[in-house]
Amino acid sequence: MNQEQDRREEHHRLQREADQSRPKKKVSVVGYLAILFAAAFLLLLLSYFMQQRSSEAAISGLKDTMSSFQSVETLVDTNKRLQEENADLTEQVDKLDLRITALEKERLEMEKTSAEQEKQLQAMDWFWRIQRAYSKGSRSDAKTLIEQFEATGLPASLPQTSSAISDGPSPADQYDALLAALGIQKAEP
Repeated sequence: MNQEQDRREEHHRLQREADQSRPKKKVSVVGYLAILFAAAFLLLLLSYFMQQRSSEAAISGLKDTMSSFQSVETLVDTNKRLQEENADLTEQVDKLDLRITALEKERLEMEKTSAEQEKQLQAMDWFWRIQRAYSKGSRSDAKTLIEQFEATGLPASLPQTSSAISDGPSPADQYDALLAALGIQKAEP
């Protein structure tokens, strides 16, 4: 029995040494709690930074959106201003078109008047040449000039009123009198 008792004692001794060499459960639980607390704290910190990054991205997106809205508002204002300018310019163009039309009409009337005055001037030149030849007594030269004058068709362009004397005979009347004096029948127009 001794041996058995020695064995038992040896076993108890080894058991005590093993129990003493084992770490205490209280220390290991506190350690685990500290590790878990630290891990939870790190996870919370990581979550906070991720939330901050997400918030900054959202704020940046909102700023971009706001900037886009301001750009759109600026474009709308610019568009409205340009439409008003376009309407003003269109109105000016319409007025200028009317003015151009009026000036063109006036130009055509002036050209017509100028052409009529040119014909009157040519007719008066012929008339003065005929009258000069008649005044010098050269009836044949006067008749030749009258034939040439009639061929041009300018006798109808002689003025019907006198510009020098308001009551006096017109150049057309004087031409008719000259034709009668030379015994020439007036050509019918």
